[in-house]
This record gives sequence, structure tokens and C-alpha cells, in this order.
Amino acid sequence: MNTDTPLDFETLEPAALPEVDDGAEHSAAELAPVFDVPVKIQAVLGKTYVDVATLLKLNKGSVLELDRKVGEAIDVYVNNRLVARGEVVLVEDRLGVTMTEIIKDGERS
Repeated sequence: MNTDTPLDFETLEPAALPEVDDGAEHSAAELAPVFDVPVKIQAVLGKTYVDVATLLKLNKGSVLELDRKVGEAIDVYVNNRLVARGEVVLVEDRLGVTMTEIIKDGERS
């Protein structure tokens, strides 16, 4: 830009700004571009830490104690980010998760 030429502010046009989410409802068709984006979903029942020697001794029927109690909510992660908590449910002959709490950005611990 040449700094010797004065700017004519009356003829300048405003720059195009990206659309801002105004909270309005959007249709599923508007989200179509993201439908095929792969995501990794994990339902974490609990965690435990064991040393390699203990890990090598595990076999069929071994029990690992987790850091959660029976009936306590499990964590649901999407792409390694905590997004919800829920309960394990049985759907026909498969396990599933019923989400009981959605975690907002400020609530993550």
C-alpha cells in the first residue's frame, strides 16, 4: 500500500466478516459437510495403574480394580476431550451408554 496517497474513507467498503452464530436453529443440511469427519469416541469405565510385572501375570479371569465405584458415572470422550458422563446400559445383547450429563467447556476437570 502506498502511504503517500491519502485514504478516501467515504469510498472504502467494509471487509467481509465471517458469519457469527446467533444462536438460531440450523438444519441438518447445513451441517452436511461435517457428517463424514471421523471422530474417536471412548467410554471410560475407570482407570488403574499397574507395573509391567503385574500386567504380564494377568490372564483370563484376572480382575483389575478400577478407580470408580459401582454405579458411578463413566466418562465419554470425543477425540480425547471429555464431552459427557453417562451410565452403562444393555441394549439387546450389546453394551451402550446413556448420557446423563453433557460437559461444557468451563466444567471440564
